[in-house]
Amino acid sequence: MARQGSSLTITGQRSAVERVTGAVGSVRLASVSKVFGRGGSAVRALDQISLEVPPGEFTCLIGASGCGKSTLLNLVAGLDQPTSGEVSVSGRVALMFQEPALFPWLTAAGNIDLALRARGLGRVERRQRTAELLDTVRLGGFGAKRPHELSGGMRQRVALARALAQDADVLLMDEPFGALDAMTRDLLHDELDRVCAGRRLTIMFVTHNVREAVRLGDRVVVLSSRPGRVIDEFAVPIEHPRRIDSAPVAELAGRITDRLREEMSHGTQ
Repeated sequence: MARQGSSLTITGQRSAVERVTGAVGSVRLASVSKVFGRGGSAVRALDQISLEVPPGEFTCLIGASGCGKSTLLNLVAGLDQPTSGEVSVSGRVALMFQEPALFPWLTAAGNIDLALRARGLGRVERRQRTAELLDTVRLGGFGAKRPHELSGGMRQRVALARALAQDADVLLMDEPFGALDAMTRDLLHDELDRVCAGRRLTIMFVTHNVREAVRLGDRVVVLSSRPGRVIDEFAVPIEHPRRIDSAPVAELAGRITDRLREEMSHGTQ
């Protein structure tokens, strides 16, 4: 239940206006704060964050460890509620974590099917949709494999397919590629680009990797050290396809890194 002074609104079904205009998948945070605990032991994780993510935008959130990036995603996902302020989400929401969090006793296809079953789809439609999603993440032929039979990158592809199975308008990604090696991560960047190109997805993507943020995002939002506040934003006007080692990506990543260093140096003074 919402606490006094806070508000959380998630629209799970498209309204008539949204169906006509296609204006779904928006996220709005208005003066959002989050405090854990009470009294002298209280920890303020987020402080008066205001942020709008329009439909179809890929927004990356970056900041020092402990600045509240994951907390912010949890609020948007509805897994927690703000202490004060308002969180509004238009459309359905799916959340993808750093770990794939697949059910080990289910096959790759079974993990995807579970998300489709939660939507109430029939058996035939689920089977067809599961096959389509496996093909989308380039895992056709691997549906019968269990998670322990797949590589880390393949497990993350299954997790991505499961998130897409929820037919979400907003996809929240909490360092989904952070545990992967550089080559696998780069390949999955390409896959995410390809998947997003065919869907009008709104994405909020948390990462510690500045180049990854510039490689993927339309905009990079920089959060302060705890308590997290929005201290800067950087548009990414670099045309796709992008490479993580390209000069334009490196140049903008350098500017963002300088801003982060400036913020972190203030926090240690």
